[in-house]
Amino acid sequence: MKKEDCIFCKLANGQIPTNSIYQDEDFNVILDMSPATRGHALILPKEHADNLVSLPDETAAKAFVLAKKLAGVMTEKLHCDGLNVVQNNGAAAGQTVLHFHLHLIPRYKGDGQQLGWAPGKASPQELEEVRDLLKS
Repeated sequence: MKKEDCIFCKLANGQIPTNSIYQDEDFNVILDMSPATRGHALILPKEHADNLVSLPDETAAKAFVLAKKLAGVMTEKLHCDGLNVVQNNGAAAGQTVLHFHLHLIPRYKGDGQQLGWAPGKASPQELEEVRDLLKS
């Protein structure tokens, strides 16, 4: 299903011109128009899903296989020193477009970009409580 008012549906399905680096029946991979680093790309499913939770399992699996493939291509062709694979869900996590997508961000020594968080502290009791809540 495609969503008519979704900009990423339009980008993924060729309704808006992009700098596509890969395309198949399920995905369009485009260069980010506001890149964090040289080669920053977005893996866009052609079918709409708001986020990871609503993404079909088969599409999620294919997206990460594709991310792995493109990571190899980027490392070889761009000579990057590393690569971040980023996926945000919800505004609190930095998602600005409600269409599942993966960021592939080539990293270069001294590129000035930072991805990370300040490590917190959790007591053994808190870890056990959360484990018991999430354990299936």
